[in-house]
Amino acid sequence: MTERLTFSSGSRTLNAQLAVPEGGGPFPAVVIIHEAFGLNQNIREVAARFAAEGYVALAVDLFAGRNPVLCMARFMGGMLTNSLEHGGVADMKAALGVLAARPEVNPEQLGAVGYCMGGSFALALACTDGRLKAIAPYYAMNPRPLSAVERACPVVGSYPGNDFTTRAGRLLEAELTGHGIPHDIKIYEGAKHSFNNDHAATYDAAASTDAWQRTLSFFSEHVRGQN
Repeated sequence: MTERLTFSSGSRTLNAQLAVPEGGGPFPAVVIIHEAFGLNQNIREVAARFAAEGYVALAVDLFAGRNPVLCMARFMGGMLTNSLEHGGVADMKAALGVLAARPEVNPEQLGAVGYCMGGSFALALACTDGRLKAIAPYYAMNPRPLSAVERACPVVGSYPGNDFTTRAGRLLEAELTGHGIPHDIKIYEGAKHSFNNDHAATYDAAASTDAWQRTLSFFSEHVRGQN
């Protein structure tokens, strides 16, 4: 079951698509954070796939009512100058609050998944919002300072082998190891940026399938609390 909804983040009104599993719940839930392509068909399909696995999924349109290019410029600037508290992170905190308040959702079982820009937001959110039980960043940049991940929840990260985010994935793994935070970071040699997007030319079926299974397994343990 899918539903379109709107919610407020400060003075902004954001759009989102909600996907809900069949059954009575309450269910674990995930916020899904898009990359530079916005809330497109690929992200809607990701939300549906999570719902099919028993998660309530909220996919947020961070560009709602604004020029996507200007939004991206502001978000990128925020990631460089105020990595943990910029407007995109505030929007995702608001989205997490909306999700946690849904009657179908168990507010003690929350996760986040994000792609590129969205993965970077997920990492920042994990460092600043204790409601999250686990996150799954794909080809993401790290928060500044990287040491902020000492406050993060468990992380399952997926990175291409030859990309501007590859080094970030390796640095993240080392930092998480140093702080004793449960994690599963994997570099997919031969995969390219946006390898999970099956509408993109860089889609890599093998990497995408493996990353999906790793994410589900990790979320089962850390979001659902099932070993």
